[in-house]
Amino acid sequence: MRRVHPGNTTDSSGDFVKLRHSSVAWFLLLVPVLACSRNPAPQTGAALACAVGDSALVRETLYFGRNRPGGGTVSEAEWQTFLAEVVTPRFPAGLTVVDAMGQWKGASGSVEQERAEVVTLFHPGDETGLRAVREIAAEYKWRFQQEAVLRDRAPTCTRLE
Repeated sequence: MRRVHPGNTTDSSGDFVKLRHSSVAWFLLLVPVLACSRNPAPQTGAALACAVGDSALVRETLYFGRNRPGGGTVSEAEWQTFLAEVVTPRFPAGLTVVDAMGQWKGASGSVEQERAEVVTLFHPGDETGLRAVREIAAEYKWRFQQEAVLRDRAPTCTRLE
């Protein structure tokens, strides 16, 4: 018994012959579908073409130093309260927090090492998402008398697997 593969047929000698015309037709039908199903780039000024099934988003990574000016640190309870009251309500769909050690040279000119929290968020790159990130950074600086919060922003393609 001879197996016939989809898209193939046999000629009078029994050899497989490709149906090229149907392959070309399928390709021509798929091109507009694939072109229309690509997600647009987030509004960050960078062109980004994501694969079909991916979502074009902006990845924001925020670095929160835990040292306080004049001594002391942001306590674990204070950090958890900030996360619950300020960050989570603006990004309820999810975020990632990583404990880290970092160093930086601030306005004083001296290099300072400190414990830090690294928070990664994703949003569509619209004004609502950008404003939410700015508000988080501003609140942290105000609440804990911080000189700065480092913000890294990049367009990205995401997919839940």
